[in-house]
Amino acid sequence: MGCSTCSSVTTADGKVAGCKSNGGCSTGGCNKMNVFDWLSNMDMPAVDKFDVVEVRFKNGRKDFFRNSEHLPIVTGDAVVVDVPNGHHIGYVSLQGELVRLQMQKKKVANDSEVKNIYRIATQKDLEKFEQVQARDLPTLFRTREIIRELKLDMKLTDIEFQADNTKATFYYSADDRVDFRELIKLLAAEFKIRVEMRQISLRQEAGRLGGIGVCGRELCCSTWLSEFKSVSTSAARYQNLSLNPSKLSGQCGRLKCCLNYELDTYMDALEGIPELEAPLLTARGEASLQKTDIFRKTMWFGYRDENTWYPLDVERVKVILEMNKKGQKPDTLAIDKEDNGRDANQALNSDLVNLDKKFGGQGSGKKKKKNKKRFKNRNRGQNNQPKQ
Repeated sequence: MGCSTCSSVTTADGKVAGCKSNGGCSTGGCNKMNVFDWLSNMDMPAVDKFDVVEVRFKNGRKDFFRNSEHLPIVTGDAVVVDVPNGHHIGYVSLQGELVRLQMQKKKVANDSEVKNIYRIATQKDLEKFEQVQARDLPTLFRTREIIRELKLDMKLTDIEFQADNTKATFYYSADDRVDFRELIKLLAAEFKIRVEMRQISLRQEAGRLGGIGVCGRELCCSTWLSEFKSVSTSAARYQNLSLNPSKLSGQCGRLKCCLNYELDTYMDALEGIPELEAPLLTARGEASLQKTDIFRKTMWFGYRDENTWYPLDVERVKVILEMNKKGQKPDTLAIDKEDNGRDANQALNSDLVNLDKKFGGQGSGKKKKKNKKRFKNRNRGQNNQPKQ
């Protein structure tokens, strides 16, 4: 939910307490699904200011509410908002023109369906809200026991109590449809609340729980990713990744969302790469494709009777393919090279040669001779010192 000191509590000097950034941490570390307001420095008349604000609730859930009373709200303030059959407390995460863009992006109409903000939460409201939040874990554990007793095939992930302590939303995930009518009756009778069951996907479950990915950073779905797009194994094939489920799957058990991040770049780079259905035919024999560098537009081919790989430009590959279609075979893979194998080895092993030169391989003899001369001169200087 964020730090308790991130609200716009002012000191005697009139300065904002907490992170001193008007409730919006610049790093986003304490705000889940935080959004950077890049229009915050632009002053706008209060009359023309967009009257809808974005409010954040537990685990990054967000919704839009109208500031019909024109309250002096600052990003990070705790506000009491209107919800069906009661009220709830959330924290202002975004305001201004960016909210208008967010509403257009999520296709939310700016009409009477947008609920209102009652008031800025007082200290008494926050204390009551903390007491309500203390019921989350005990209710979660007890509900899981009831689910096991009823033998329901579902996984309860999280519970969110409303600030007025009259309703609770139970978030669960399941592979198939679950008949939880008996469960709702038991929960309503035991906890004396109205119960709402909300099914979420495995990706949303991982986002609510959070964690650290293999990249060493916090999960994208729990920090900034709000819309989940379908990910297929073809995304891994286009990027020449090994189809290993343990490496391609995230903590949710599904394919990683980051497989789509660079897919468009790979698709653009693959446009000029020819597709090979058979090896290239030359007078020397058949040359099979070994490796493709799509960004450098280079394809590496090798013969069956040797281990040398020959780099070819994409245009040269297309020329050889056209010759093969006409029944012609070039003498060699490369063009205008007397010693094709030697040039290919030099190109392939150029990085290794440079490393050898740098760390004591080929080309380091001069350095060794210089070091020997320095050592001899130093010993001569020591021997020529007068004995005491």
